[in-house]
Amino acid sequence: MPILASIDEMSPSRATRMSRDARRTQILEIALDLFSRDGYHHVSMDDIAERAAVSKPVLYRHFPSKLDLYLAVVDHRGQALVAAVDEALAGVGARPLVGGQAVVEAVSEALVRAYVRFVADSGDSFVLLFESDVTHDDVVRERVEHASRQVADTLRRGLLETTGLDEDEADLVATVLLSMATATATSTYRSDRVPVEVAIDLISTLVWGGVSGLARARPSADPTTAP
Repeated sequence: MPILASIDEMSPSRATRMSRDARRTQILEIALDLFSRDGYHHVSMDDIAERAAVSKPVLYRHFPSKLDLYLAVVDHRGQALVAAVDEALAGVGARPLVGGQAVVEAVSEALVRAYVRFVADSGDSFVLLFESDVTHDDVVRERVEHASRQVADTLRRGLLETTGLDEDEADLVATVLLSMATATATSTYRSDRVPVEVAIDLISTLVWGGVSGLARARPSADPTTAP
């Protein structure tokens, strides 16, 4: 799915007058497109200025460096991922579920679906969160992982409520579940061998089976939340 339908239609020879906020948004969209396609190291501020049809001084007034611009793009995509997962999990809370097993099953399906849909809607820009080529830099790695940590924290709390896992165990399981959701989303995006809905159902069932097995083996102290 194309992210930036109008960027290639812009004339590189003359900048269109824009408000400061509109110009910043335009630069972010162009940077998103270029960083996603070519990677951080193969994109220069000259490339971005040329695509935006602005001078480099104008570009630097919005973003002092290429790293600052890259981090702003990563933050934007991270916020979108967290919002997608929050929306999916909020939908679970609105459904009439009975028993911990039903909750775990619904959350598993919602998580996998949210990741698959996020990647499908993002196009190649998902690489900025899941496959960044700059994660050797501590600052970049921190920002890239921020969204995943927020999602993992939501899952960790759910695991603590439905199983007898302790904090560290729940954190580990949440991290593994996120890895499964990420792998499902990226694999489905890059290959059409398994239809999207089939992939979501397949991996959701796998996640639910694993977590519900944990809940049975390590039941919650609260009998109302145990499957």
